[in-house]
Amino acid sequence: MSVVIDVNDLTWEEIVEKGDKPSLVMFHSPSCAYCLQMMPFFEQYAIEYKDQVNFVRMDIMGNSFTPERYGVMSTPTFKFFCSGRPVKDIVGAAYPSLLKKLVEEGFKYGEGCISNSTRIDYDMGYV
Repeated sequence: MSVVIDVNDLTWEEIVEKGDKPSLVMFHSPSCAYCLQMMPFFEQYAIEYKDQVNFVRMDIMGNSFTPERYGVMSTPTFKFFCSGRPVKDIVGAAYPSLLKKLVEEGFKYGEGCISNSTRIDYDMGYV
């Protein structure tokens, strides 16, 4: 049983930006060899930290709005969100221990993680 939450552009806001827990997001694509290599570790940490962090996965091939909004240029890209705001990220294949460190540092800084994040501007300027 996987505790990883698959999201799309429509469910992103509810799970990540307005979620009740911090989120570690993996932006991936089906043809990405490094994504396939990292996936078992991502799923393992999702089980380990399931009570503290939402582990979220988004396929960038079927969802272009959200990855573009957060500057995702390649896969895999891992972003840690605190109170709906991006705090830190890792791009590309990384040692699995770096993912774990990303989560642990999010807890280490606690309330301070929000002060290190970027404010989300919901006004998209399309009007």
